[in-house]
Amino acid sequence: MKDEEGHPCYFVAHGDTVAKTSIAGRDGLRRTLTLIVLATIVSAGWLAPVSAQQPASTSSGQAYPSKPIRMISPFAPGGGNDILCRTIAQKLTENLKQQIIVENRPGANGIIGTEAAARSAPDGYTIVLIPSGHAVNASLHRKLPYDSIKDFTPITLVGSSPLVLAVHPSVPAKNVKELVALAKARPGQLTYASAGVGSSGHLGGALFETLTGAKMVHVPYKGMGIAVTDLMGGQVSLAFGTSLSVVPHVRSGRLRALAVTGAQRSPALPDLPTVAEAGVPGYEAGLWYGFVGPARLPPEIVRRLNAEIVAVLGLAEVRERLASQGVDPRPSTPEEFARLLVSDLERWAKVVQRAGVRAE
Repeated sequence: MKDEEGHPCYFVAHGDTVAKTSIAGRDGLRRTLTLIVLATIVSAGWLAPVSAQQPASTSSGQAYPSKPIRMISPFAPGGGNDILCRTIAQKLTENLKQQIIVENRPGANGIIGTEAAARSAPDGYTIVLIPSGHAVNASLHRKLPYDSIKDFTPITLVGSSPLVLAVHPSVPAKNVKELVALAKARPGQLTYASAGVGSSGHLGGALFETLTGAKMVHVPYKGMGIAVTDLMGGQVSLAFGTSLSVVPHVRSGRLRALAVTGAQRSPALPDLPTVAEAGVPGYEAGLWYGFVGPARLPPEIVRRLNAEIVAVLGLAEVRERLASQGVDPRPSTPEEFARLLVSDLERWAKVVQRAGVRAE
C-alpha cells in the first residue's frame, strides 16, 4: 500500500490501536522502525517499574530456570561468537545451578541458528547470541524467514569489538598502504575470507574495496573459525576477522595484523593503527554481540536473564577474558539493546546499498 505521495506505507498495531505510517526516505524508515520497537517494548512489559518486578517463574508456576537452557551460537565452533557463548555459558551454569548448553547452528550468515531461536517456545529456555550482522541481513536478503525486530525479544547487549585486518605471513604487505598497492597491482589475485555473505568481515572487505579502489575476491565460509583456519593455512590471503578469532593467532605469530577497523585503537592491540589512521580516511567498521530470545518472552524472564548475564559480564575474570580477545563488555537494558537494533538496521541498509553487496 502507498500513501498520497506514492511512498510505501504500513500499519503498526498495538492492542486495539492501529496506526498507518509511510516510509518516505530515511526519516520515514527511522519512524517506522521506532514505532515497531516501542510497540514491542510496551507490549512485552519491559517498562514495568522495579517495584512491580516479581521473581521469575514459568507459566506453570515453576521457578525459573527449572531445566537446562539452550544457548544457540549461529556460527561454527571456534569462531568469536562461539567463544563468547562458551565463556558466558560456563559462568551462567554456575550461577543459575542449571546447565547452559551451547548449540552451534551455523549457516547463511547466522540466519539458520537465529531462525531456530525465533521458532522456539517463548519460555526462556532458548536464547541466541546474535552479532551485528543480524541488522545487516534485513537489507541483504529480500526475504528472511523471520522479522529482524518483531520476532525477537532483546535481552542485553554483551559487548563490542573492532575487526582486525590480518594477513597470512606470505603476503608481502607490511602495512595498509602496501596492501592497497599490492591489491591494485594484482587485481583479483588477493582473496579475503569471512564468516559468510553479508557478515561483518564481508562488509568490512567490501567497504575497504569501495574506499580504496582495490579489487579482491571474497571467499565466504560457514563461520569465522573455519575461515581463520584456512587463513593460517595460506588458502586465503587475508581477512577482516573478529578479534576473538584473530588476536590469539596474531600473538602466536601465525597471522600478521595490519590494522583494526574501529574508530579508535583496540586495548588488545594498542600498537596497531586503525585502518583510517593507516591510510584509508573515513573507514570504520565493527561488531557487536547481544542476546535475544523469541518474541513474547515473558518480561519477568527477560529481567532474570538480563540480570544474570549482566552479572556475569561484571566478573573480573570474564572481563579480562573478553578484553584479552579485543571485546569491550557493554551490558545494557533490553530497551537500550532494542534501540541499537533499530539504529543499526538503518545504518547498514545504507552501507549495503553503497557497497552493492547482495546475498548469493
